[in-house]
Amino acid sequence: MKRAWLTRGALYHHFEDKRALFRAVVEKEAGKVAATIETSAGDLSAREALLAGAAAYFEAMAVPGRVRLLLLDGPAVLGVTEMAAIDAAHGGRTLEEGLAAALAPRRLGDKAIKAMAFLLSAAFDRAALEIDAGAARADYAYAIDRLIDRLIAD
Repeated sequence: MKRAWLTRGALYHHFEDKRALFRAVVEKEAGKVAATIETSAGDLSAREALLAGAAAYFEAMAVPGRVRLLLLDGPAVLGVTEMAAIDAAHGGRTLEEGLAAALAPRRLGDKAIKAMAFLLSAAFDRAALEIDAGAARADYAYAIDRLIDRLIAD
């Protein structure tokens, strides 16, 4: 805490306990990932925005330690349900919106869109874990792009 120029009392004035501090760190990093994805869309078609968002996700998750924090330690410490809520408030929301836009002509219900976003998000996360472990990012980026194309194809 000396490095942060904080006393223990000052730290716990802002955070109830270590878990609350950890949750704040996880939320901040999840927000950074979501911001990277959101800025990638620009003025693109729904399909192009999904593909750009996929590339942005892999770029954002390449920050050292982020995969471990968000995909391993976060669920282990906070639990899967709490991590799902954090994801839904950040990147999950963006993915749902992108899928809803891309699949709008099909008029799928909200539940179907949420389920598809959840499953696609799991594929993204699994790919990020593999890339972090040394797999070729280009291979997983290509696979995710094909998965998105097949999912939204007419």
